[in-house]
Amino acid sequence: MTSQDPRPDRIPRPTVTRPGETARDADPRRWWGLVVIALAQLMVVLDATIVNIALPSAQNDLGMSDGNRQWVITAYTLAFGGLLLLGGRIADLVGRKRTFVIGLVGFAAASALGGAATTAGMLFGARALQGVFAAVLAPSALSLLTTTFTDPKERGKAFGIYGALAGSGSAIGFIVGGLLTEYLDWRWCLYVNVPIAVIAVIGALALLHDSPGHAGARLDVPGVLLGCGGLVAIVYGFAEAEPRGWTDPMVLTLFAVGVVLLTAFVWWQKRAPVPLLPLHIIKDRNRAGCFLTMALAVIGMFGLFLFMTYYLQVILDYSPVMTGLAFLPLTAAIITGSTQIAARLLDHVAPRLLMGPGALLAAIGMILLTRLTVHSSYAADILPALILMGLGMGLIFMPVFATATAGVAPRDSGVTSATINTSQQVGGSIGTALLNTLATTSSAAYITAHLTDPAQRDLIVREGVVHGYTVAIWWAAAIMLVAGLVAALMVTTKPPKHGAAQETPVPEKVA
Repeated sequence: MTSQDPRPDRIPRPTVTRPGETARDADPRRWWGLVVIALAQLMVVLDATIVNIALPSAQNDLGMSDGNRQWVITAYTLAFGGLLLLGGRIADLVGRKRTFVIGLVGFAAASALGGAATTAGMLFGARALQGVFAAVLAPSALSLLTTTFTDPKERGKAFGIYGALAGSGSAIGFIVGGLLTEYLDWRWCLYVNVPIAVIAVIGALALLHDSPGHAGARLDVPGVLLGCGGLVAIVYGFAEAEPRGWTDPMVLTLFAVGVVLLTAFVWWQKRAPVPLLPLHIIKDRNRAGCFLTMALAVIGMFGLFLFMTYYLQVILDYSPVMTGLAFLPLTAAIITGSTQIAARLLDHVAPRLLMGPGALLAAIGMILLTRLTVHSSYAADILPALILMGLGMGLIFMPVFATATAGVAPRDSGVTSATINTSQQVGGSIGTALLNTLATTSSAAYITAHLTDPAQRDLIVREGVVHGYTVAIWWAAAIMLVAGLVAALMVTTKPPKHGAAQETPVPEKVA
């Protein structure tokens, strides 16, 4: 049994650089196309965090309870992470450009609905819709990039820009969210997506090119139900573990259901005529190493974003704008690591020689943050750590995206892109829930042990909160080191020959 399309004449072919043809001759407008793809990717990634800083204002306006406010974040990540595999396969079947435009239009409409929300339920629903269309948009964006840039030298530059946005989008979300919340209104954290999407749609229609989808192919409906259901259960379980605790019956049930559904999904993919996720994609050692490296790295980084936001606002009394600007060096370092270091070196060195040292740099930056106290200085104690972490993450993200998508059959590029994004989303959910639980547990233990003088209560509570952050950051650093170890041991691919043409890959057979 094979995963090949019964109509091979409909397999889209990416533009390749042939002998005698320079990369410049392939598509003179492809770099403007990259701007459109990057704009859409930035919108999707930053929307996971842009509402974080706006959440207190939204909670006030819409009368949300403390228990329900998490759904502003969870509704988005749940739909996004759970439906990515479906979105990736739809991109392969319907056509990447068409799916890209549909995702942009839907995301803009959902954002406008959320900005106009008059009740908490309306906002939750709009955020879920945003997640649905993000799950369609993100895989098509990455697969368009994969099939547009096949020349090794140009591929490095393109993926450097993409990796920089994927890695720094969350931090940019804090900056933009702070500015919009303080100077306009929390609703603009959602409305801002509308003009961005309009520009991206116009650019996509004018600049992006893609062959039609596989009209005769079928969607693996049992695979959709099993795979997406399992991912939704797992992501929801981690989201609920934060407020409920890891031993809560509902949390344990969600994890159990998720594991059962994903196990059944793998079993079915071995037998499905046209699988949702062809298993040769994740059986490849290098690709599997990239997926796992991405998940582990994001576990550490997403939890850290949460801690640093609260540390800067609650402990150091920064305003929303100052908090956002405090993340600017991190964003600049990620962009530098991706575009100026990794993109320039990937054509000459093996990817693991970038990922491994990148994880080490990020871990060192995290270890520096374990020295935080209630009186720490931003310039002396926080800034150096942010720069090291940013450079390290830039060295991880860019080669992960480029390596995981290299050599994939064009008809599988969407689902491969979706798997990378799934690793990122699930990793973010795990990181936020796991590290926040470690932080709150450690804080409570510290406060209980040290609160002997009621007059010192405020100081002890603040010290306890910071102590909880530092304990969780130690764990984040350890997880980041494991990510580097995984990259060093599993990602064994060699660097492409400089200037060599990348041939259209032949789809592999699945038993």
